[in-house]
Amino acid sequence: MSALKRLFAAYRAIEGLPIRLVIALVVGVASLSVMMNMLSGVQGLAVSELDVRPQPEVVSPGSQDVTLNVVDADGTTVSNATVVVRSGTASIDGVKTVRTDASGQATISLNPRLGANRDTGTLILSVKPPAGSSFADRRENTAILVVRE
Repeated sequence: MSALKRLFAAYRAIEGLPIRLVIALVVGVASLSVMMNMLSGVQGLAVSELDVRPQPEVVSPGSQDVTLNVVDADGTTVSNATVVVRSGTASIDGVKTVRTDASGQATISLNPRLGANRDTGTLILSVKPPAGSSFADRRENTAILVVRE
């Protein structure tokens, strides 16, 4: 008789198994759906990386004007961005800043210098995106190369 009771107890345990599996499957699918919706919304929160494209990219020591174009990842110009120029291996007096106009361009006067026994150097460019925009400047931008002629 004890074997019969054990068989009956095992049968009762299996009886609730299909319902538990269905409940687990429904909860799993619902959770997966919520997570997929969250992931698809992340793209809407993404930011576009900015880059500065100086013209000319290569200059010589001495006073001159450089045109700076600020562009997003698609190459579209960005207005009202602030470009910061600072010394790298070439030097300038202090830190220079300029804001781009409606066409995404700015012109800045620079007077780069090279140290003694140096034939080349760089000026470092960074961008402060317009306030309230979905832009960022996390990667290194194109540098201005200073070459002694």
